[in-house]
Amino acid sequence: MKSMRILAIAIIVIVAIIAVGAYATGSLGTTASSSDDLNGQEVQLAAAASLKNVYDEKLIPMFEEKYPGVKVTPTYASSGDLQKQIENGLKADVFMSAGNKQMDALIEEGLIDNSSNVKTLENKLVLIVPADSNSNMTSFEDIKDVKGNIAIGDPESVPAGQYANESLHNLGIWDDVESKLSLATDVTAVLNQVAQGSAECGLVYTTDAKSSDDVKVIAEAPEDSLKDIVYPVAPLKDSEHADAANKFVEFLQTPEAQNVFVEYGFTIHE
Repeated sequence: MKSMRILAIAIIVIVAIIAVGAYATGSLGTTASSSDDLNGQEVQLAAAASLKNVYDEKLIPMFEEKYPGVKVTPTYASSGDLQKQIENGLKADVFMSAGNKQMDALIEEGLIDNSSNVKTLENKLVLIVPADSNSNMTSFEDIKDVKGNIAIGDPESVPAGQYANESLHNLGIWDDVESKLSLATDVTAVLNQVAQGSAECGLVYTTDAKSSDDVKVIAEAPEDSLKDIVYPVAPLKDSEHADAANKFVEFLQTPEAQNVFVEYGFTIHE
């Protein structure tokens, strides 16, 4: 009887040792190896031009410090241009758009899994003039009285231009300003036109206006004149570095990353 009891205890001890060993080499080992697997990976980021400052100055360095083995290489352009580039074979791992339209198109084409699409940020559309301007404008409605050029993103490919188009149409002043519009390739180009004085005014995002001392904000687009400006982000289905791409998207949702977005003038989408 005693020998049976000793045998039973011995079996329990052996099972426990095996279980601990499996956990150490399995669960713990998997965590360590998945982290190690990121080493040498490069995240090709395709992001809207309005995200350039926050990414280059803060978020990319923060992510690379958190994951020393990973390099993030960004490509900035209008969301519409990036959509077309991805459709034509651009090797992107993560796409972050300044509008749902471009993200939805890639989802419909099977290039992005809708379940991985995260709506992260919001922005505002504002009316800007050169910092030294003596403009008497006080609202979006006053744009109809502008004599010079009005810079906006090209509505065909630039989300900021699409929002500008929507707002000006809903305010009933599109026909008054259409002939004076200077269409730019992205929102950064709009900002530069106004900052350099080649346009009397322009429509950009709050974050763009905040990034330059050469412009000042006159007014914000009335809330009822356009839908919410939302920034979705998602990894590409055929990403060659899926683990690193997923880690990057997860990182953008952390409190430390979101605090940086807010610092640069974005609002966190809820």
